[in-house]
Formats: sequence, C-alpha cells, structure tokens
Amino acid sequence: MDTCKTYEVKDIKLADQGSKNIEFGEMHMSALMNVKKRFEKEKPLKGIRIGMALHVTKETANLVRTLISGGADVAITGCNPLSTQDDVAAALAKEGVKVWAYKGETKEDYYRYINYIVNFRPHITIDDGCDLVSEIHLKHPELLKEIIGGCEETTTGVIRLKAMEKDNALKCPMIAVNDNKTKHLLDNYYGTGQSTVDGIIRASNILFAGKTIVVLGYGDCGKGFAMRCKGLGANVIVTEIDNFCALQAAYDGFRVMKMEDACKIGDIFCTLTGNKHVIRTEHMKQMKEGAIIANSGHFDIEIDVKGLKEIASSERRVRPFLDEYVVNGKKIFLCGEGRLVNLAAAEGHPSEVMSTSFCGQALACEYLAKNKGKLPVKVIQLPAEIDDNIAKLQLDAMSIKIDRLTPEQIEYLNSWREGT
Repeated sequence: MDTCKTYEVKDIKLADQGSKNIEFGEMHMSALMNVKKRFEKEKPLKGIRIGMALHVTKETANLVRTLISGGADVAITGCNPLSTQDDVAAALAKEGVKVWAYKGETKEDYYRYINYIVNFRPHITIDDGCDLVSEIHLKHPELLKEIIGGCEETTTGVIRLKAMEKDNALKCPMIAVNDNKTKHLLDNYYGTGQSTVDGIIRASNILFAGKTIVVLGYGDCGKGFAMRCKGLGANVIVTEIDNFCALQAAYDGFRVMKMEDACKIGDIFCTLTGNKHVIRTEHMKQMKEGAIIANSGHFDIEIDVKGLKEIASSERRVRPFLDEYVVNGKKIFLCGEGRLVNLAAAEGHPSEVMSTSFCGQALACEYLAKNKGKLPVKVIQLPAEIDDNIAKLQLDAMSIKIDRLTPEQIEYLNSWREGT
C-alpha cells in the first residue's frame, strides 16, 4: 500500500495506466466535458469542499476533474470495497487529488476512509449508497451546520435517504440524482444491464445462450439486465414483490414466478433489488449443481452470504472473482463475493451512460451552491429543465438533431378550445 497525507492507494506506480484509462473514458463522456468547459470559465464551485463516496473508476475520475475545474476542493473514497480501480486511484493521487481507496478494502479500512472524508468537512456530499451521509448524521452531527446539501447517485441510497426523511433524521437538503430521467432510465437500464452481464461473464466465462436466468427484481436495473440476457439467447424468469413490475415483466415476455419455484430451475441468479436476503439459504439448498449466483444491487446483503458459508460443507476460490460452495453435495458458485458483480468482476458501466449520470452530479452540486440556504430539508429532485438539458448535451455529443414545435403546435398545446 502507498500512503501519504493526502492519499492511500494500492500502488502509485499504476498512475500512468490509470491516466490512460481516464483519458479513454473522457473520449466517451462528451456531455460531461461540455459541463467541464463551462465550469472552467464560470467557477460555480469556487471555495466549496466536496466530499465523495463513489466507485473510484475512470468515469468518476472525470467527474472529479469536472468539479475541480469548477473551483471545488475535492476528496474521494470508494463506496464499495471491491469497486475501486487501483490504477485510477493512483492517477488521481498523482494529480494531487485527496483519494483513499483500493480494490478489496477491509471493512475497517472502508469506514476509516469514509471518516477521512468526514474529517475533510465537506460543504457538499456526493454519495452512492448513503454511507457517507449516514455516517455524518449518526456520528458527526456537529458538521451538519456546514453542509449545504448532498447528492445521491443510486436507488439504494435514495431509499435510505427517504427513510431518514420519514424518521425526521435528515438535517440537510439531498438531491436524488438517481431520480433524473438521464440517470435511472439510462444508467440503471442500459448501464447495469450491460455491465452486469459483463461481470458475470468475466467471473465465469459462462455461455448465456440456452441458460435459464433468474432476475430477482424488475425495477430499472432488473429490466435492463433481463433484456440483455434475452438478447444473448437466455430464457429469463423474473421474481417480484410488486404487482405492477411483475405485470410488466409478463408483458415483456418473461416468465414470472415465486423464488421458491425459480430457485429449483435457474442456472444463473442475479439480485437487483436494493433489499436484504433476497436469495436465502432455503433457496440455495434447492439450487441445482453448477448454479451461479451474482448480485448487482448496491450492498452485499441481497444474497445471504453469511448463511451460505454456514451451510456449505466446503468453499474454495476457483477463479479470481468466483467462489465455489458445496451445499448438500452440490457445487454452487458465487460471483464477486456477493458484492456488485459489474464492478467487482468487471469495470462498471460504460462511459457514455456515466456521462449523463455525472452531468447530473456536477449540475446538482452547482444547483446546491447557487441555492444555498433556500432549499427544503428533504429529498428533492433537480428541476426538469436541468434534466432535459443533460439529455440535450448527450444528443449534441451524438450529433443527433431533433424537431422543434411550430408556433401553431405551441398554441394548440397551450389551448383547450380546439377539439375535433
């Protein structure tokens, strides 16, 4: 481990490769780069400290650079013990960014690094999963008076923030960046769909065609993963607890059933719910020989990994991100230790979808800075016009032109008098 006052990374000598990867990501993040250019001129974040707990990837590095271009002082750590790209962390450290992260963090190091960000005394927080915000609220409430607000990247974090709001525990405005259309309908759907398949394949090199894939949860992430599995020739089963999502899955052409039935016939299982113990020991005991289990929800609690270890007669690592467990005489395999398979075993979402997501983060920080002291202490969304502008930035990046309403059409849409 290489350490100094402003960083702790696996190997600082990886910085050159990390810089190349960040540069490659930048080529595919034109929308965010346009925000960065404006930030360089306007400095909307001048004098603001931004503390981040995000996946330390090449895409996140470009968000960090964008915020710094806007005048911010930035410190970053990871938000999942297996999601850091060590070369990217090294590159950020070499650039002078305050960064504490490495792939494979212990739980102790994970929270030690979170507290380094807390000690940075951020004015704005950026979270992926709400660990940073909850740590501040639970253990460092004295810092809340300095915090302008925060931004949350993922569904799990928004769920936790809304629970805080319901309990009257939330003490500063939080922008649910995840709820931008340019985030959850792009990043969650296209990004999670592709990167989850990528992670499972890298972990196992399994053929999807002809396999029975059980998708646990049919939200935006589950929908994206199910469609990509279908495209690879898999037979898809969906398990759900929500009536409408289950109906959508059925209308999309997938079999829908209870997990107690699906667990007996699936070849590959993937959780995408944001909930706890969606795959339990009673399910794993009934899985067939060779079943593969993966998680693409945020935390590693969607699969009861502790329970799996208790019921297994043996366990061993058979590939870098694939562990074999023998349960009732049958071998079942767990990808990425039950953590985010797309980041533990692969590289996370493609840069293009993270570009629009991170436009949302950058513009949310600007919005908080411009509206300091004016926003309600609750979970809020960015104004629709900001979300729409992000979509336009991405269309411009793709050289796509769209139509405009004619004056006659505008008048018609604003009137109720004209009918048949």
